[in-house]
Amino acid sequence: MRITVFGAAGNVGSRVVTEALSRGHDVTAVVRDSARFGELPAGATARTGDASDPADVARLGAGQDVVITATRPAPGSEHQLLAVTEGLLSGLAGTGVRLLLVGGAGSLTLPGTDGVTVVDGPGFPADWRPIALACNDQLAACRAAEPGLDWAYLSPAAILEPGERTGRYRLGKDELLVDAEGNSAISMEDLAVALVDEAEKPVHHRTRFTVGY
Repeated sequence: MRITVFGAAGNVGSRVVTEALSRGHDVTAVVRDSARFGELPAGATARTGDASDPADVARLGAGQDVVITATRPAPGSEHQLLAVTEGLLSGLAGTGVRLLLVGGAGSLTLPGTDGVTVVDGPGFPADWRPIALACNDQLAACRAAEPGLDWAYLSPAAILEPGERTGRYRLGKDELLVDAEGNSAISMEDLAVALVDEAEKPVHHRTRFTVGY
């Protein structure tokens, strides 16, 4: 497959690039600053681009099978996530290129709460709230996208950290996945596995899904 990854030097993006390359895919790794080319996994085609610019998105998505975005704004700039999402949706509209987005867990519902979301649940860290709400806006923008665009939005488990690639995960839809002890987690490596699995064998169309152990 031909895959473009925005945010390719980030924690999740770099793992997505590595996973896709390990499966033999042709990967275009996009960063905003060419100074970060050295941080990209070997084997990827390095490009600069701005995911909030529809023209850049159209250029870097041309001829690709799928575009994956794993961008995250810096603290204090969470509002930029919506602009990036709108740029991606606009740039890929009418192209036939599929869009996979790494989103947030905040809009997932908590098990056994009759619909209370993670971000509104007890004990949600206040300093995580700005990015969680920005991710909620990101998902809303996807749901309002023009009907011809095939997108899928991946909400990770509550805890997303660097770890081990096990190749194992569970799929869900709109409810937070928890294990028998009530923990909700997924490694960044296995999140990348789930994303590339979805790219190779699409199951989710114009909807959100989640993964966890």
